Amino acid sequence: MGDVVQVAVPWVLLAAVLLGVAALGVTALDGALAARAAGRSASVGAQHPLVETARLLRQRRRTTVAADTLLRHVAVGGFVVAPLLMVAVVPLGEWVLADASVGVVWFNAVDVLVWVLVWLAGWGPNAAWSLTGGYRFLAQAMAYELPLMFALTAPAVAAGSLRVGDVAAAQPGLPHVVWMPVAFVVYCTGVLAFSVRGPLSPAGGAAISGGVLAELSGVDRLLVLAGRAGLLVAGAAFAVPLFLGGGSGPLLPGWLWVLVKTALLAAALVVVRRRLPDVRPERFLALGWTVLLPAALLQLLVVSVVVVVRS
Repeated sequence: MGDVVQVAVPWVLLAAVLLGVAALGVTALDGALAARAAGRSASVGAQHPLVETARLLRQRRRTTVAADTLLRHVAVGGFVVAPLLMVAVVPLGEWVLADASVGVVWFNAVDVLVWVLVWLAGWGPNAAWSLTGGYRFLAQAMAYELPLMFALTAPAVAAGSLRVGDVAAAQPGLPHVVWMPVAFVVYCTGVLAFSVRGPLSPAGGAAISGGVLAELSGVDRLLVLAGRAGLLVAGAAFAVPLFLGGGSGPLLPGWLWVLVKTALLAAALVVVRRRLPDVRPERFLALGWTVLLPAALLQLLVVSVVVVVRS
């Protein structure tokens, strides 16, 4: 079993700060890449998150007729809370906020909660484009969720445990990504999807005038955008114990290796997001059911056979 220590509740504040700094970092990187693609200075683009934050903090909240204010507030607040719930079960070296025996299932459950949050963000304003964005997200959700679920299952089967610390401890010499590359790719695709970013962001795409983001303004919009970046970081952080060997590595302490691996993977996901075109929901449905799901199941079968042979 992986020996990790569950820390006291006040450490949640440190986790929130680290998550916020990482979310700001990936947003700055995204802004730099966008500015460079448009022929502007990358340094100016990197400052965009701070400029946008200042603008949104001054902006008045937009209201729509007959909006469901309660559901909208639940969605906005949920986008901030969900990433923190995800990283709660990720060991930072030898420390973890919640040493749950079913940590892998917990992460998957919070990922499904994102479905609800995106849908509420679309339903709450009582506006056409927002509702269309919510429906588009639900249309593609199952196409990534089932492959993602089986991609999460593969490392757990290899470790013989659903506890995240045990999964990290089961790869002392050979990270799971080396012999589970398909599961890793499927997992990263799921992270891009549930963070509503890049080629898998039809819920907030320009083709439908911003979708679920269309009627959000001011602090509400700021929190949802921060939550999306936080979900990307949380997904990258969870991949570290599942596929990248956790805190194992030379010279550096385990907690620092977790942060370094998280930062590198999150940056890679941002770069990939910028290089791939948007995928329409109906095309992603076909891709999810005919390619991703069979590939994830085949990867799980291979892992299961290896585990049986070893035992």
